[in-house]
Amino acid sequence: MSYTLLAVLCVPIAVVIDRWVARTRITGTRDWWSAYAIIVFFQLLTNGWLTGRRIVQYDPRTILGNERVVLLGEWRILFAPVEDLLFGFGLVLTSCVAWTWLGRSRREEAR
Repeated sequence: MSYTLLAVLCVPIAVVIDRWVARTRITGTRDWWSAYAIIVFFQLLTNGWLTGRRIVQYDPRTILGNERVVLLGEWRILFAPVEDLLFGFGLVLTSCVAWTWLGRSRREEAR
């Protein structure tokens, strides 16, 4: 399975978990989107530094674009493949959902 396919699947899976499985509905709040904007900024800086310096390299057969590492274009944003943004969204959202859901569960147990 390619990194592109995995990254594309991460977004709807994370949203389904948020909205209908755990029912935390984090993505419906301004706090989530404000916090996520900050996270994306630092994600782009970190990923850009790592991929721009070729510390992290991707197999061009598993991502959109090719092996050329460019600042912007060819399916890259600040040197990193766009798949990193999709995967990052899924990872961060699922982590926040788990944190929120576990917090609710503990509060209910304490009652």
